[in-house]
This record gives sequence, C-alpha cells and structure tokens, in this order.
Amino acid sequence: MFYPLLRKCLFLLPPETAHQVSMKFLKGCCSISFIQRSIAHSFALQETSFCKIIFGLPFRNPVGLGAGFDKNALYLRELNSLGFGFLEIGTVTPLPQKGNEKPRLFRLPKDKALINRMGFNNDGVHIIKKRLENWKQQHGQDQNRMIIGGNIGKNKITANEQAWKDYEICFNDLFDVVDYFTVNVSSPNTPGLRELQEKNVLKNILENLQKINLAKETPKPILLKIAPDLSQEQLNDIIELAIEVNLAGLVISNTTISRDGLSTPMNELNKMGNGGLSGKPVQKKSTEMLQYFHDKTGGAIPLIASGGIFTGLDASEKFQKGASLVQVWTGFIYEGPTIVKKILKHLNKK
Repeated sequence: MFYPLLRKCLFLLPPETAHQVSMKFLKGCCSISFIQRSIAHSFALQETSFCKIIFGLPFRNPVGLGAGFDKNALYLRELNSLGFGFLEIGTVTPLPQKGNEKPRLFRLPKDKALINRMGFNNDGVHIIKKRLENWKQQHGQDQNRMIIGGNIGKNKITANEQAWKDYEICFNDLFDVVDYFTVNVSSPNTPGLRELQEKNVLKNILENLQKINLAKETPKPILLKIAPDLSQEQLNDIIELAIEVNLAGLVISNTTISRDGLSTPMNELNKMGNGGLSGKPVQKKSTEMLQYFHDKTGGAIPLIASGGIFTGLDASEKFQKGASLVQVWTGFIYEGPTIVKKILKHLNKK
C-alpha cells in the first residue's frame, strides 16, 4: 500500500532524477546486511516451482527486468533482492557515451506509459565488464542466482557499415561475465540503428557473432530484440533469419515510435518530442507479434515477451500466446517493487 504514495512523491521529480534517487536509496538500504536480507525475504519468492530451463539456462523464475533500467550494472544486488529471475544490463556499447540531451525521459500517467530517447547512454563495455566480474566472483556458484543477460549495441559515432565490429567487441568483452546476449538493433533513439534490422545487414552481424560463439568451448545463447513497428515482410525475414543462424531466442518487443490511441493530449506529446513509447500502449501490438512468431515457428524458438506487462494477468496472457519468459520495465515504474512477487503469486494460482 505504501508504493502509490511513494510514486506520487517520485513523480514530482524529473523521471531520470526519480530513477537515480530511488535506486540510490535502495542501494543504501541493501548495503546494510540485515535490511538487505529483510528486503529479499519480503520481495523474493523462493518457490522452486517457478524454476525454468530456457535455452539451457536455469531461471529461478520467469519474470525479468528489461534492458535500460540498469544500463551500467550498478544495481545487481538490489534488483536480485527484489526477486527478478533475470536482468538485462545495457544496452552496452564499446565506448562510453552520454546519450542524448536531457530531458530525454517522459511520463504519460494517463496512458501508463513512458517515452524515452536516452540514446544508449552507458559507461562503456570495459567498466561494465569489471562490475560484472565482481558480481560473478561473489555469486557465480549460487544455484539460485539471478541470470544476467548482456544487451549489446553500437556507438552513435559508428557507421552502420562498421556496426558489426561494435557488436563483436561487446560480445567478446562480456562473454565470460554474462549468461546470454541480446543483440539490440531496434532502439529508435540511435540514428540509423533500426536500419540494421534489414535482413542482409542483420544476417552479417548475427552470423559473425555466431561464428565467434561456436568457436568457444561453451557457446552462449544469442537472442535478438526487435521493434514492434516492423512490416509483416520484415517479421517473416526475421523468422527465416532466426532459424538460419540458429538464434537461441527473440525478445518481443522494443519500444514503438507510434503515438496512436493515446489519452495524453497531442500538445503534451509534441512538447516531449521523439522517442520510444513503452508501457500499456505497446501491450496489444507486442502480444500480437508474440503470437505471430510463436505460430509461425511452431514454438521452436523461445520468446521473451516485453511490452505492457503490469500485472499477473498481463504476464499470463503473454505466456498463453507463446512466451517462455517475460520482462517488465515500465510496469516496474508504475507498480513498484512488489511487481515480481505479485506476478508470481498470480501465476502460482493458475
């Protein structure tokens, strides 16, 4: 009951500031061992029936946190304490970059949505790798640990013709410190990035990564995150490509550039400007895409559902339409730290 009041207070702050304040507060709490244990006891369910083996990895539960929330692997302990089954760090690029100018994150409370144009702001792969190495040293042998995915992208200054090199750098540097990779070519906030979703360009990137991957002693699952704004022809191309290069899975979906059907007035939207829309408005489209991919592949490719998941009912619908796992992000902002626990309790009743 406390979170609606806390949310009102946080929503008085600019979105990025609210994010930093809330996560630093949680980090401070978790730095005190007995408080951290209390948080984990309150929010992280230890029910073994939630465990799932997906693309060869043991997920303690199927509810994860999508990329963009903990871009720099700063809050692994804290998010682990809140019970997430998995977390994607990043999007990580080879070089550090500041991202787009502020303000670049906006709330749409009437639509239970966010608009962001962050622009892959992150500390760069080398610094993030060190943080993940420290995490792995402490938790690598824990059988009930949170799975870590590495969401990788290209730097803004890198031409699309050279993008494959950026993905290769991130893949090699993070290989030993993450459990799986998600290739991000679908953010609308890096100029030209979505052009990498075209079949031939994307094929070159993915084939290069798989070549490196298969030369390793123990290859890692490679997934692809796609946009909800693709045409049916593009969707079919990605299905064909996913099978051809033997992707471990797909993340469906990223944010949308559409503004259709919003309750937020147009004059407010114009003030916010460009960016990717996430939250409830993406739910229907991402679920339709999820079912399309599941039906077309006969369920042969594991799918992570992302887009508009706020409640256990939302998660159940995604699983019914073919998801193996689900990711929250905007729902976490609006629903608060109990979101994983509430979703899992709902799933446990079914």
